Amino acid sequence: MPAPPLPRLVLASSSVYRRELLARLRIDFETHSPDVDESPCAGEAPAALALRLACAKAAAVAKRIPHALIIGSDQVAMCGARELAKPGNHAAAKRQLRDMSGQTITFYTAICLLNAATGGRQTAVVPVTVAMRTLDDVQIDRYLAVDQPYDCAGSARIEAFGITLVGKIGGDDPNALIGLPLIELCKMLRNEGFELP
Repeated sequence: MPAPPLPRLVLASSSVYRRELLARLRIDFETHSPDVDESPCAGEAPAALALRLACAKAAAVAKRIPHALIIGSDQVAMCGARELAKPGNHAAAKRQLRDMSGQTITFYTAICLLNAATGGRQTAVVPVTVAMRTLDDVQIDRYLAVDQPYDCAGSARIEAFGITLVGKIGGDDPNALIGLPLIELCKMLRNEGFELP
Protein backbone atom coordinates (compact mmCIF):
# COMPACT_ATOMS: atom_id res chain seq x y z
CA MET A 1 0.00 0.00 0.00
CA PRO A 2 1.56 3.32 -0.99
CA ALA A 3 2.32 5.90 1.68
CA PRO A 4 -0.15 8.78 1.89
CA PRO A 5 0.96 11.93 0.09
CA LEU A 6 2.90 14.45 2.09
CA PRO A 7 1.14 17.71 2.92
CA ARG A 8 2.01 20.98 1.22
CA LEU A 9 5.02 22.63 2.79
CA VAL A 10 4.74 26.38 3.27
CA LEU A 11 7.34 28.83 4.49
CA ALA A 12 5.61 31.63 6.39
CA SER A 13 8.11 34.29 5.41
CA SER A 14 8.92 36.90 2.80
CA SER A 15 12.66 36.62 3.59
CA VAL A 16 14.82 35.76 0.59
CA TYR A 17 17.44 34.42 3.01
CA ARG A 18 15.05 31.90 4.58
CA ARG A 19 13.78 30.90 1.14
CA GLU A 20 17.34 30.22 -0.06
CA LEU A 21 18.12 28.19 3.06
CA LEU A 22 15.00 26.05 2.77
CA ALA A 23 15.73 25.40 -0.91
CA ARG A 24 18.90 23.56 0.17
CA LEU A 25 16.72 20.68 1.41
CA ARG A 26 15.45 20.03 -2.15
CA ILE A 27 11.82 19.77 -1.05
CA ASP A 28 9.01 21.46 -2.94
CA PHE A 29 7.61 24.35 -0.94
CA GLU A 30 5.81 27.63 -1.38
CA THR A 31 6.09 30.90 0.49
CA HIS A 32 3.39 33.10 1.97
CA SER A 33 4.00 36.31 3.89
CA PRO A 34 2.50 36.37 7.38
CA ASP A 35 0.94 39.55 8.70
CA VAL A 36 2.11 39.60 12.31
CA ASP A 37 2.72 42.40 14.81
CA GLU A 38 6.36 41.90 15.83
CA SER A 39 6.29 44.25 18.84
CA PRO A 40 7.78 42.69 21.98
CA CYS A 41 5.73 42.30 25.13
CA ALA A 42 6.89 44.09 28.27
CA GLY A 43 9.76 42.20 29.89
CA GLU A 44 9.80 39.50 27.22
CA ALA A 45 13.11 37.65 26.99
CA PRO A 46 14.78 37.52 23.53
CA ALA A 47 14.37 33.75 23.08
CA ALA A 48 10.73 33.92 24.18
CA LEU A 49 10.04 36.78 21.77
CA ALA A 50 11.62 34.92 18.84
CA LEU A 51 9.62 31.77 19.62
CA ARG A 52 6.33 33.61 20.08
CA LEU A 53 6.76 35.37 16.74
CA ALA A 54 7.78 32.17 14.92
CA CYS A 55 4.61 30.48 16.19
CA ALA A 56 2.47 33.52 15.37
CA LYS A 57 3.77 33.61 11.79
CA ALA A 58 3.00 29.93 11.29
CA ALA A 59 -0.48 30.33 12.79
CA ALA A 60 -1.25 33.37 10.63
CA VAL A 61 -0.49 31.49 7.42
CA ALA A 62 -2.27 28.34 8.65
CA LYS A 63 -5.53 30.30 8.70
CA ARG A 64 -5.21 30.74 4.92
CA ILE A 65 -3.85 27.25 4.14
CA PRO A 66 -5.54 24.90 6.60
CA HIS A 67 -4.10 21.53 5.51
CA ALA A 68 -0.41 22.38 5.09
CA LEU A 69 2.75 22.08 7.09
CA ILE A 70 3.74 25.65 7.94
CA ILE A 71 7.26 26.76 8.84
CA GLY A 72 7.46 29.90 10.95
CA SER A 73 10.77 31.41 11.99
CA ASP A 74 11.96 34.55 13.70
CA GLN A 75 15.25 35.91 14.96
CA VAL A 76 16.19 38.32 17.73
CA ALA A 77 19.77 39.62 17.88
CA MET A 78 21.16 40.99 21.14
CA CYS A 79 24.31 42.98 21.90
CA GLY A 80 24.40 42.91 25.68
CA ALA A 81 20.98 44.15 26.76
CA ARG A 82 20.28 45.95 23.43
CA GLU A 83 18.21 44.38 20.68
CA LEU A 84 19.71 44.91 17.22
CA ALA A 85 17.18 45.98 14.62
CA LYS A 86 17.54 46.05 10.85
CA PRO A 87 19.41 49.30 10.19
CA GLY A 88 17.57 50.34 7.01
CA ASN A 89 20.30 52.68 5.77
CA HIS A 90 24.06 53.30 5.68
CA ALA A 91 24.25 55.71 8.61
CA ALA A 92 22.32 53.44 10.96
CA ALA A 93 24.35 50.40 9.85
CA LYS A 94 27.58 52.27 10.53
CA ARG A 95 26.41 53.24 14.03
CA GLN A 96 25.35 49.66 14.71
CA LEU A 97 28.67 48.19 13.59
CA ARG A 98 30.56 50.73 15.70
CA ASP A 99 28.54 49.64 18.74
CA MET A 100 29.14 45.96 17.92
CA SER A 101 32.90 46.36 17.42
CA GLY A 102 34.75 44.01 19.77
CA GLN A 103 31.47 42.75 21.27
CA THR A 104 29.80 39.32 21.31
CA ILE A 105 26.34 39.22 19.71
CA THR A 106 23.81 36.49 20.46
CA PHE A 107 21.30 35.58 17.75
CA TYR A 108 18.22 33.69 18.98
CA THR A 109 16.59 31.98 16.01
CA ALA A 110 13.27 30.27 16.67
CA ILE A 111 11.45 27.80 14.47
CA CYS A 112 7.92 26.43 14.56
CA LEU A 113 6.65 23.63 12.32
CA LEU A 114 2.87 23.69 12.52
CA ASN A 115 0.74 20.90 11.11
CA ALA A 116 -2.33 22.95 10.27
CA ALA A 117 -4.47 19.84 9.76
CA THR A 118 -3.83 18.32 13.20
CA GLY A 119 -2.76 21.38 15.19
CA GLY A 120 0.48 19.61 16.10
CA ARG A 121 3.38 21.97 16.68
CA GLN A 122 7.13 21.38 16.95
CA THR A 123 9.32 24.24 18.18
CA ALA A 124 12.92 25.05 18.99
CA VAL A 125 15.12 28.07 19.69
CA VAL A 126 18.70 27.85 18.42
CA PRO A 127 21.16 30.42 19.80
CA VAL A 128 24.33 31.37 17.92
CA THR A 129 27.02 33.69 19.29
CA VAL A 130 29.18 35.90 17.09
CA ALA A 131 32.33 37.53 18.45
CA MET A 132 32.97 40.63 16.36
CA ARG A 133 36.46 41.84 15.58
CA THR A 134 37.46 45.33 16.68
CA LEU A 135 36.58 47.51 13.69
CA ASP A 136 37.54 51.04 12.71
CA ASP A 137 35.49 53.40 10.53
CA VAL A 138 37.52 52.64 7.40
CA GLN A 139 36.89 48.91 7.75
CA ILE A 140 33.21 49.47 8.45
CA ASP A 141 32.77 51.72 5.39
CA ARG A 142 34.70 49.28 3.21
CA TYR A 143 32.45 46.43 4.34
CA LEU A 144 29.18 48.37 3.95
CA ALA A 145 30.13 49.40 0.40
CA VAL A 146 30.28 45.73 -0.58
CA ASP A 147 27.37 44.00 1.21
CA GLN A 148 24.99 46.91 1.91
CA PRO A 149 23.34 44.78 4.64
CA TYR A 150 20.62 47.27 5.48
CA ASP A 151 17.94 44.57 5.76
CA CYS A 152 19.95 42.45 8.23
CA ALA A 153 19.71 42.72 12.01
CA GLY A 154 23.24 43.42 13.13
CA SER A 155 24.22 45.08 9.83
CA ALA A 156 26.29 42.14 8.59
CA ARG A 157 25.73 39.35 6.09
CA ILE A 158 27.81 36.61 7.68
CA GLU A 159 27.11 34.31 4.72
CA ALA A 160 28.73 36.89 2.44
CA PHE A 161 31.53 39.47 2.93
CA GLY A 162 30.38 40.01 6.52
CA ILE A 163 32.38 36.95 7.58
CA THR A 164 35.45 39.23 7.46
CA LEU A 165 34.08 41.15 10.46
CA VAL A 166 33.93 38.07 12.67
CA GLY A 167 36.50 36.65 15.07
CA LYS A 168 34.55 33.56 16.14
CA ILE A 169 31.15 31.92 15.82
CA GLY A 170 29.69 29.55 18.41
CA GLY A 171 26.59 27.40 18.15
CA ASP A 172 25.07 24.16 16.92
CA ASP A 173 23.79 25.28 13.50
CA PRO A 174 25.39 28.04 11.41
CA ASN A 175 22.23 28.22 9.29
CA ALA A 176 20.39 29.61 12.31
CA LEU A 177 22.58 32.69 12.09
CA ILE A 178 21.26 33.40 8.58
CA GLY A 179 17.67 32.91 9.72
CA LEU A 180 16.52 29.27 9.56
CA PRO A 181 17.86 26.43 11.78
CA LEU A 182 18.00 23.66 9.18
CA ILE A 183 19.28 20.94 11.51
CA GLU A 184 16.26 21.30 13.82
CA LEU A 185 13.94 21.70 10.83
CA CYS A 186 15.18 18.44 9.31
CA LYS A 187 14.37 16.60 12.55
CA MET A 188 10.89 18.12 12.56
CA LEU A 189 10.23 17.26 8.92
CA ARG A 190 11.32 13.67 9.47
CA ASN A 191 8.78 13.46 12.30
CA GLU A 192 6.15 14.48 9.72
CA GLY A 193 7.17 11.74 7.27
CA PHE A 194 9.67 13.52 5.03
CA GLU A 195 12.66 11.43 4.01
CA LEU A 196 15.85 13.46 4.35
CA PRO A 197 18.01 12.66 2.51
